[in-house]
Amino acid sequence: MKFSDEKKNSIKQYLLEKITSNDSSPTKTVAETCNINLSTVHSYIKELISDNIIRKIKRGQYELVSQNYTYTLSRKNGDLQDDMYALAHCLSPHISHLAQNVQDIWNYVFSEMINNVMDHSAAEIANIIIIQDYLKTEVVIIDNGVGIFKKIKEHFNFNTLDDAICELFKGKLTTDTENHSGEGIFFSSKLMDSFFIFSSGKIFTNNKFDDSIIMDMKFQEQTGTCVMMELSNFSHKTTKEVFDSFANEDGNFIKTRLPLKNIFDSSPVSRSQAKRISNRLEKFKEVIIDFDEITWMGQGFAHQLFVLFPKNHPEISITPINMNEDITKMYNHVLHSAEN
Repeated sequence: MKFSDEKKNSIKQYLLEKITSNDSSPTKTVAETCNINLSTVHSYIKELISDNIIRKIKRGQYELVSQNYTYTLSRKNGDLQDDMYALAHCLSPHISHLAQNVQDIWNYVFSEMINNVMDHSAAEIANIIIIQDYLKTEVVIIDNGVGIFKKIKEHFNFNTLDDAICELFKGKLTTDTENHSGEGIFFSSKLMDSFFIFSSGKIFTNNKFDDSIIMDMKFQEQTGTCVMMELSNFSHKTTKEVFDSFANEDGNFIKTRLPLKNIFDSSPVSRSQAKRISNRLEKFKEVIIDFDEITWMGQGFAHQLFVLFPKNHPEISITPINMNEDITKMYNHVLHSAEN
């Protein structure tokens, strides 16, 4: 049976996904799932090998062919004066064959991250590493500057690095209000499939499975910042739809979402924790508090966030989501107590 090009390409892409997921028998899985015979799958494998998309490791096992590219940008040489130079020199040649929506995303995110290096890091050197295979593109930017979390902490006089990272989840945070909106990291983390920032022994990360996780890292303290980003070469995302999901009809950034599981190591209980969450929320009109994977919250936390803050800021809508039964009971309890 001869398939259309669209169906054939769809089967090939599914085959590649099975290969990257380390399926023990990708040919059998694809044949059974797509209801085609093994000889057809093997013919597709031969085509993929011929096109240098995959390579054979051993009988029945394959891997995607990956290309690595490394660039060094020096402030001394003038490489860190213009983000468009870095984009054209380092990334554009490797994404020009991708769909326009994917190029648009990379153009935005890469420019934002390079601008952070140029304007905020005081770095002398930035190393750009691009790792690309048929399915995805990964970009790593490493600088030798002051470290993003440390700079935010010191600029805003936060008590801890965790306080600084918490603010990045909200957006509208910048140490240079005259030249930056503070939206770059927020939207970049939403546009990418995976997005990590490593600095000062801490991680800010946003990926397509867990949507932002903060973890204490045990590696040695180091200066500078490392940003790692990954996006499918076949992504259907667009910059417009991601921006619109956090904007009003006029295009203003009015909405933010806070995943509590990524901000606290355990269930939040105290008023001080709620105050950390509510810091700078007056910059938004809509706030979503996500309780996914949180099992409980203390009365002080609930009262501060859902009673006192709305009382002082009635113009701001705060909506909790993904609450389990115990959290819902505490939420209803503090609201009921406030009414009486």
